Amino acid sequence: MTQATPLEFGLDTFGDITRDDAGRRSGAQVIRDTLAEAELAEAVGVDYFGLGEHHRPDFAISATEPLIGAILARTQRIHVGTSVTVLSSDDPIRLYQRFATLDAIAPGRAEITIGRGSFTESFPLFGFALDDYETLFEEKSQLLHLLQTQEKVSFQGRHVPALTGVTVYPRAETPLKIWRGVGGSPQSVVEAAAMDMPLVMAIIGGDAARFAPLADLYRRARAQMEGPMLPLGVHSPGHVGETDESAKEEFFEGYATMHDMIGRSRGWPRLTRAAYEAEIAHGSLYIGSPETVAQKIARTVRVLGLDRFTLKYSSGPQRPEVQLRNIALYGEKVIPRVRELLA
Repeated sequence: MTQATPLEFGLDTFGDITRDDAGRRSGAQVIRDTLAEAELAEAVGVDYFGLGEHHRPDFAISATEPLIGAILARTQRIHVGTSVTVLSSDDPIRLYQRFATLDAIAPGRAEITIGRGSFTESFPLFGFALDDYETLFEEKSQLLHLLQTQEKVSFQGRHVPALTGVTVYPRAETPLKIWRGVGGSPQSVVEAAAMDMPLVMAIIGGDAARFAPLADLYRRARAQMEGPMLPLGVHSPGHVGETDESAKEEFFEGYATMHDMIGRSRGWPRLTRAAYEAEIAHGSLYIGSPETVAQKIARTVRVLGLDRFTLKYSSGPQRPEVQLRNIALYGEKVIPRVRELLA
């Protein structure tokens, strides 16, 4: 691990539309359910609760900050943030203002993770061209970095208004915690190091050990810049059940539905049970009993030298009561067991 503070444990959700005996739940109900899930997460000892931004019918959460504010108001300790903010189609000035406001309400507990995102629906929705995919993110991340580090900001770019000595209000009392989310690009890893941003790697397939070169690259880049080592995290999907078999059964149908829905637009083959089982055994699905999941998380933490591990607990149309039980087992049994294994 890169710092002396204890390993942190998080949970992520995109607000996947869930199902009950009556069928699909409404997006509004899923948002209310997410509030209850966040409250439970704090109660069972989770350190971080992340909300993903999407603009699709299979996810309920598109505006993360109102929900983050509601969670912060209902909790006392847990950190809450985005997983991720699609910065290319957002306004970095407004983003800074929104989180400076959240930070005033709950000092030190509101976090941002910026990234390019895995979907592109926000681009046409907000009037941005996909041809500008790279330059939009580069410019806006540079501007956000300046807003974070300078009181008076001057900036000139193609996609943002020209600024000359502008101060944005309110100012955060202490620097906001802004992470960089990456999916496997070495260039993005180096950019995060250069902008003094903690790094979170989204590992959603294959053995987590294959990301070790990226973790090492990030640390080498920070060392060459003679800056302090910053936290390194991983986000991966998973589900904790009472036993290995019950966990696999509970999660498979909803996860396969999500996989195949997204896969239709990306040319993926349908998810087979054999492929699912293989990803659990050898890849980055953290599914099983508390002991099985704890052992797998501990291995990932050791291999990559992590400061935070975040489990994406919502994947497809799961049942709400199953998600709540997953959260409870993760906090009450997995987290203490991982700490024992790493002690």
